[in-house]
Amino acid sequence: MDFLRPTTWEEALAAKAERPEAVPLQGGTDVMVEINFGVRRPPALLDLTRVAELRTWSEADGVHRVGAGVPYTTVVEELGGALPGLAQASRTVGSPQIRNRGTVGGNLGAASPAGDCHPPLLAAGAVVEVESRERGVRLIPAAEFYLGVKRSALLPDELIRAVRVAGAAGPQYFSKVGTRNAMVIAVCSFAVALHPRERRVGTGIGSAAPTPLRATAAEEFLSAELDWSAALDPALLRRFGELCAAAAAPIDDVRGTAAYRRHAIAVLARRTLTWAWDDHLGRRAA
Repeated sequence: MDFLRPTTWEEALAAKAERPEAVPLQGGTDVMVEINFGVRRPPALLDLTRVAELRTWSEADGVHRVGAGVPYTTVVEELGGALPGLAQASRTVGSPQIRNRGTVGGNLGAASPAGDCHPPLLAAGAVVEVESRERGVRLIPAAEFYLGVKRSALLPDELIRAVRVAGAAGPQYFSKVGTRNAMVIAVCSFAVALHPRERRVGTGIGSAAPTPLRATAAEEFLSAELDWSAALDPALLRRFGELCAAAAAPIDDVRGTAAYRRHAIAVLARRTLTWAWDDHLGRRAA
């Protein structure tokens, strides 16, 4: 196995162009586990940890550009106010050591249906910034990024450079079901983001289908039925949960049954929307 270690973004793009089969390595919290357990044996690893520009974030016109190498700890400590849904999800990733090492870019690159960052990115309408030496920069909406189990819209010579997320315009919440709050792969997860100015609600579902996905029918239902100045109607809340569960396409596995996952998605959808709505109406304690 060859080990490629560029020090600049230009060197990284050149290496990926020359060796498109090389697997990018950020924190290594997914890739190294698969290698150590013999799940995969790539011909080359492309270590991006020395590319300093990937470890920075910036903000312009309300949009936060989070470099692919920014670790979860930084998201929690520095972006919790602007990107609360993503920060909440980042808090549930692994142990402190994993959060210090693992990155949002690595989570995207792995494209696992169970990745904790995917639901809040979907709910917030994030855009993934990728680049290749031949084609330059491409912007891929998060809703179009996931193509299958651990498959993404990345082309063989492309690398993830950053993710772009607008600062929260309203309350955002993330929740997941697992044997404990962190250091566990989610049985299923759910994120909600309120966009009051646009009078719409964004959703994201994880670990309950071949890809992370939005519950678009549930979003459309709320856009048509919500009264943004009133308390949530119990019937509306129940229907929202049902539509979110219907959007899922789970399987039975060692972590849970398909039926349990559908039930849990409905519960998480009702719960997170209630939390977000209470915040929206100023009812939740600080």
